[in-house]
Amino acid sequence: MAYQHFSYETLHRFCMDAFQKFGFTEKEADIIQDVLLTSDLYGIESHGMQRMVRYHKCIEKGMIKIEAKPEVVFDTPISAVIDAHDAMGQLVGYQAMELAIAKAKTSGVGIVSVRNSNHYGIAGYYAKMACKEGLMGFSCTNSEAIMVPTNGRMAMLGSNPIACAFPAEPYDFFFDASTTVVTRGKLEMYNKMEKPLPEGWALDKNGDPSTNAPDVLSNIVAKNGGGIMPLGGSTEQLGSHKGYGYGMLCEIFASILSMGSTSNYCMVDGKGGICHSFVAINPAFFGDPEEIKKHFSTYLQELRDAPKANGAEKIYTHGEKEIAALERIMKDGVPVNDNTMVEVLDLCNYLDMDFGSYFGDYRPPVKEDVFKGNY
Repeated sequence: MAYQHFSYETLHRFCMDAFQKFGFTEKEADIIQDVLLTSDLYGIESHGMQRMVRYHKCIEKGMIKIEAKPEVVFDTPISAVIDAHDAMGQLVGYQAMELAIAKAKTSGVGIVSVRNSNHYGIAGYYAKMACKEGLMGFSCTNSEAIMVPTNGRMAMLGSNPIACAFPAEPYDFFFDASTTVVTRGKLEMYNKMEKPLPEGWALDKNGDPSTNAPDVLSNIVAKNGGGIMPLGGSTEQLGSHKGYGYGMLCEIFASILSMGSTSNYCMVDGKGGICHSFVAINPAFFGDPEEIKKHFSTYLQELRDAPKANGAEKIYTHGEKEIAALERIMKDGVPVNDNTMVEVLDLCNYLDMDFGSYFGDYRPPVKEDVFKGNY
């Protein structure tokens, strides 16, 4: 399936207008679009524009409540729990990390857990929020169960990504990864491209390896069994138990501390129930923050300068590829899959928006089964 390239300005204008059409304020729309398009600009297509249809469907179904007012239900100088009351995940995520940052600046650390939320985009966005303030940032979230635990055949954990960002020169350390081999969004992209999944990604309802994206996705939705393997695959030989364990750490920070829904109860009976966690740590409570930053920057450069394997040209440190992607995509345009643009056209029709006023003469190919297996 072909890709079209659109300028960041075009997609920014479209997202701002679309989310305001849904009923969000201009400020709220700006936060939501920034999380989405940051993902696309970093080259993380699975969590960018292609997520628009997911939010559309969740708003239609009442899972995402546009007028929801997240509430702090437990608070201390270093911690808090927020009940999102089914709010848009990006909005409560932004609020929660702002609160964690404020606590860290005063008390050295801020830890905020959230319950009863919805999909919040890339975990790394919130970690970067803290990093921009000179702090160490951490965020994780659970999600609808897609991870099959080691030796199992039923999805019980979400993709449960963990992100961390720390100030450094010439660019910050930035790590953001799911604790599954891949995210559900990657399966959705392969489904749109009508391509078989790579070996080692997914399991069918019987717990056997599968490369059939529509089948795996539909089984996840229907909770028939199967799903995505933990980081390390489906057996302990290559470390499946480690990915499974990392996913459990995410559950502890997000759903257990907040007394929210664990992944196997998310996206059930018309309710999102997703939980998040946000941590900000102030380096100034450990010493001179500039010296700490310099110390870390030295180590990162030593990693980049370390001996390369045969045939390898470069050792990357986490965050470098995102910086390179940002520069390239801002220059060449954001690549958007044709099938994602079918969904954008459908969204424009639903919201009574003029597709051509944003995307000119481009028209995506129309396919009846564009949504098959995604929801």
